[in-house]
Amino acid sequence: MMIKRFLPAVLGLLAAFSVQAAEPAPTARVGAYYGSKATEYPAWFKASFLDLREDIDEARKKGKRVILMFTQDGCPYCSALVERNLSQREIEATMREKFDVVAVNIWGDREVVGLDGKPYTEKSYSAALKIQFTPSLLFFDEAGKTVLRLNGYVPPARMQAALDWVGGRHESRVAFRDFVAAREVPKKQASGEMIGEDFFLKNATDLRRRGKAAKPLAVFFEQKDCPDCEVLHRRVLADPQTRELIARFDNVQLDMWSRDLITTPQGQRVTVRDWVRQLGVNYAPGIVLFDPAGKEVIRWESSFRVFHTLGMFDYVASGEHLREANFQRFLSARTEHIRESGRDVNIWRYADEPVAPPVP
Repeated sequence: MMIKRFLPAVLGLLAAFSVQAAEPAPTARVGAYYGSKATEYPAWFKASFLDLREDIDEARKKGKRVILMFTQDGCPYCSALVERNLSQREIEATMREKFDVVAVNIWGDREVVGLDGKPYTEKSYSAALKIQFTPSLLFFDEAGKTVLRLNGYVPPARMQAALDWVGGRHESRVAFRDFVAAREVPKKQASGEMIGEDFFLKNATDLRRRGKAAKPLAVFFEQKDCPDCEVLHRRVLADPQTRELIARFDNVQLDMWSRDLITTPQGQRVTVRDWVRQLGVNYAPGIVLFDPAGKEVIRWESSFRVFHTLGMFDYVASGEHLREANFQRFLSARTEHIRESGRDVNIWRYADEPVAPPVP
C-alpha cells in the first residue's frame, strides 16, 4: 500500500531527472581570435617549379637575385608585408628590377628541390631551414649562398634597406647592420641612454650558464636613441604577464655597438659589437633567447607586439622547445588553449590596448 502511494512521486522524480539528463550542458564560450587575415600575393611573384637551383640560375642570367618568401595561410604579418611594404612604389620597383621572388608555404605539400639537390615538401624544407616566423625572407646570391635572412615582418624602411644592400651587392663592402644604421640613426647623434628595466642584471659580463639550477638567458640587444626600443619597453614589456614570464630568465641588456668585453654563453671572450656581428643580429631591438645550457633557441628582431613576445618567452620557459621544434605549431596550440579557456586572443595588441579591437 505504501509502495503504491509513493510510486507516482518516485516516477515523477525519475522523469524529471531524465529530462535534466537529456538537456545538453551549457556550451563554454570559446575566446575570439583577432588577427588572421587572407593574403593575395602580387601577380609579379615568380611562378616557380620550386627547383631552387634552376631559380637561382635563371635569376643570374637576368642579372637578378632570388628571394624566398616563407608564408602561411591567415598570416597577418604576411598581409602587412603585402599591403604596407609591397604597395610602396620604390619597394615594388626594386624587387621587380633586381629580384625574382618565390613564395613558399611553410605548411605546403608542393615538392621543393633544395639547393642541395634533395627533394623536400614545402613543409619539410621550411623545417630544414628552421623557419620560425612568417613572413621570413631569405636572400640568395648567384652561387646559392644565403646573403641575408629576415626573420619576421620588418617595416618598409628596413625592407628597402635590405633590398638595396642585397640588390646592390654591398655584402662584400659593408656589413648589413652598418648599412642599416647609417641610414637610420647616425652613431654621432646617439647621445641618449638606453631604457632600463628592473629585471635586467646589473653589470653582467659573463653570460655562461653554470650549474643545474641555471636559468635560461634572454639577451636584449639595443642601442641609444632607438624609437623601436622605446616601443618595446613602453608598449610591450609593460604587459604584466610578459614581465612575469621574463622574470624566469636571466635578462641582460647590451648596447649592440659597445666595444665592452663580455664572455658569451659559449665561453668566448669578445666585444659586444663583434658578438653581434657573429650572431647576425641586424636590428635594434633584438632579443635572443638561450636555454639553460647556453644554446640559442630562438630570436626575434622584427616588429614586437605582446602576443609573439609573450609566446617566445613561454616557448623557452615552459620547455616546450624541447618537445616541439616548430615555434608556429607551439603558437597555434597555445592560441587554442587560451581560446578554449574562454579568453580572447589579439596578436596585434600592445600592452596599452584592449584585447578586443574597437568596433568600426
